[in-house]
Amino acid sequence: MIILKLGGSLIHSAKRIIKDLIEYTSSTGETILIVPGGSIFADTVRKANPSQEAAHWMAILAMEQYGYYLADGTDAKLIDNLKIPGNGTYVLLPYNLLKSNDELSHTWDVTSDTIGAWVAFKLSARYIKVTDVDGIYLNGTLQNELKAADLIGIETCVDAELPDFLMKNNMDCEIINGNCPGKVLNALKGNISGTLIKG
Repeated sequence: MIILKLGGSLIHSAKRIIKDLIEYTSSTGETILIVPGGSIFADTVRKANPSQEAAHWMAILAMEQYGYYLADGTDAKLIDNLKIPGNGTYVLLPYNLLKSNDELSHTWDVTSDTIGAWVAFKLSARYIKVTDVDGIYLNGTLQNELKAADLIGIETCVDAELPDFLMKNNMDCEIINGNCPGKVLNALKGNISGTLIKG
């Protein structure tokens, strides 16, 4: 089982990535659960500037909207719970799941990055964040591997809560650039060309 957070920044290449994922799971018999980012839908929530409580649930609904977009015209299956019925490529609609399991802070520090990690923790699964950058840069240098503790208080391509969550739950997160064809599939096969965050 692989949990793959598919960033909203990849809205223009996301369906190509999903096509690759479907081919991969079809040929290997593996299971991939995609956790959608918020994309342009979460940007709208930010512009509306509601209270933190309202923003939390509105942003999760934004993830659902991106999820419907990701599944539209692809063979990825939509699912709104963690009872994965079999192998293949699935897109999570997270709202009902998180309403029933309200365990994360209601702040902008918790975005789809930490929600994806939470899903991976619940399923004891590998966690990959696919985004529009090559990984985490410190002092201008791409880091191949680093400890989650090194990211506390630093603004990077992951949300502010993720490093704490990874440390607390002894988890890792791999960051891959989805704009580079082949990198995601290579990562699935164990050839990581991005940043590995060690929890």
